[in-house]
Amino acid sequence: MKITLRELDGSSPGYYALLAALALITLLGLGAVWVMEHQGHIVTGMSNQIVWGLPHVFAVFLVVAASGALNVASMASVFGKTELKPLGPLSALLALALLLGGLTVLMLDLGRPDRLIIAMTHYNFKSIFALNIFLYSGFMGFVIAYLWTMMERRMNRYTPLAGLFAFVWRIALTTGTGSIFGFLVARQAYDSALLAPLFIALSLSYGLAVFLLVLMLACHGSGRPLGDALMARFARLQAIFIAVVLYFVLVYHLTNLYFTKHHDFERFILLEGGIYTAMFWLGQVLLGGVLPLVLLLHPRIGQMRRRIAASATLVVGGGFAQMYVTIIGGQAFPLVLFPGRQVSSSFYDGVVNSYTPSLPEWLLGFGGVAIAGLIVLLALKFLGFLPERLDDQAVQESSATQAAANA
Repeated sequence: MKITLRELDGSSPGYYALLAALALITLLGLGAVWVMEHQGHIVTGMSNQIVWGLPHVFAVFLVVAASGALNVASMASVFGKTELKPLGPLSALLALALLLGGLTVLMLDLGRPDRLIIAMTHYNFKSIFALNIFLYSGFMGFVIAYLWTMMERRMNRYTPLAGLFAFVWRIALTTGTGSIFGFLVARQAYDSALLAPLFIALSLSYGLAVFLLVLMLACHGSGRPLGDALMARFARLQAIFIAVVLYFVLVYHLTNLYFTKHHDFERFILLEGGIYTAMFWLGQVLLGGVLPLVLLLHPRIGQMRRRIAASATLVVGGGFAQMYVTIIGGQAFPLVLFPGRQVSSSFYDGVVNSYTPSLPEWLLGFGGVAIAGLIVLLALKFLGFLPERLDDQAVQESSATQAAANA
């Protein structure tokens, strides 16, 4: 038996309601960009001290999740998990959509989007930002080629090779994204080589959580069967990724606590940071890590779709909290301009920087999420990205057929 990819019917009221909601949020996001372009960034909560605001939280989350969303396709093509092969096209589509949504927010939050032309034609190869332009564009190209080999029957023999290139590049992409912060030696919140592997672990957890939510929503909305064994496998994998993320977060903070120069920052984040401390312990650790891990450890988790959906939602919410603590909290802690010396002036020296996101920032961030959703929703309607059946029997028979063909 061969699993067939079919388009969504896309004629139900629920589909059009979701499409209209995403389109409205996108328009509101574009309106927020227009306001910020004409009024200036004074309408935002950003300042000279906190120059990366809430839109960057959304953008970095989407870019990191885009890398991890490709993991399902990589497991099928690179690691030989043939039972996941029917989900490869959806995995690649989601990776492209999330990256486009994240880069849209990133570009529109710069204040001068037209300056992107300069960034694309004049490179400073000592800058990690310049290198990331190559990583983003390369990831887009490799995933498109990878998707082509999966969707075009004549090109199927090249899928493992394309998948290998895409897998290596997405590791490089996530490493580069983590290095954006790790290379900023001036800020105590960053300046750590551990941020690169941490971001790789984050991408696996965030990407799989988003993939599960999209898969469950699409199958439920179209009435397509989804096997318990398949969902149990994804749930166990999600639990492993969550545990790895918690491990790297623990190692990161223990490493900072080992160095005396980082003690003040750790006290700020872990104990005295106000909203940042609350978001770290309640949002990032408890709701985004411990609680979904506990939910996913049930022995019959494959049959508990609501529990899987709840845990994936918690991982996404905890991911935004973690990005907020990392990006905003890292900038809120004052710069140490002269280590070992006390500095006093009228220009915020030693003062924790305040930041409150404004409505345009929220709208721009959600606009990027809506753009990614629109891409996925329209692609599922007009192109065959979703398998017709994903019940356990169909997945097992497809896997056996694929194994026999490979033999």
